[in-house]
Amino acid sequence: MIDSVVEAVQMRTRALLSATRLTQFAGVGFVGAIVDFVALYALVEWTVLGPVVGKAISWELSIVVIFAINERWTFSEFGSVGPRALGRRFLRSNAVRFAGFLVTLAVLTGLVYGFGVWYLAANAVGVGIGFFVNYTCESLYTWKVHRD
Repeated sequence: MIDSVVEAVQMRTRALLSATRLTQFAGVGFVGAIVDFVALYALVEWTVLGPVVGKAISWELSIVVIFAINERWTFSEFGSVGPRALGRRFLRSNAVRFAGFLVTLAVLTGLVYGFGVWYLAANAVGVGIGFFVNYTCESLYTWKVHRD
């Protein structure tokens, strides 16, 4: 039993350490971050929404963009084909990225309301920390790269 657990951890670790996939994921994440920052800025500055509500909306907009690019590029060789499989991956992606969102939102909220940090700077710190949560969850749970 212990051997199988160790083997499973090693297999998943090797899958996560793909330099190509990590670089692609980071590039896609950069595009998503631009969408997130532009939407967050617009929602906070041009509406009555505050940084926390604005972040929730900007996050989902960026998730749609990130998912579409990851589906076509980063993880194009993983996962079943067809609308039903695509829909399941999209829902799973939203679910697993919710962990990264909670990390990002907690950092943003803590820095803005606890330390008076400008909301866009706080968002940058949160996005950076959330990146690692998202990469791990997306790789292992959404596209299941360890099954390659």
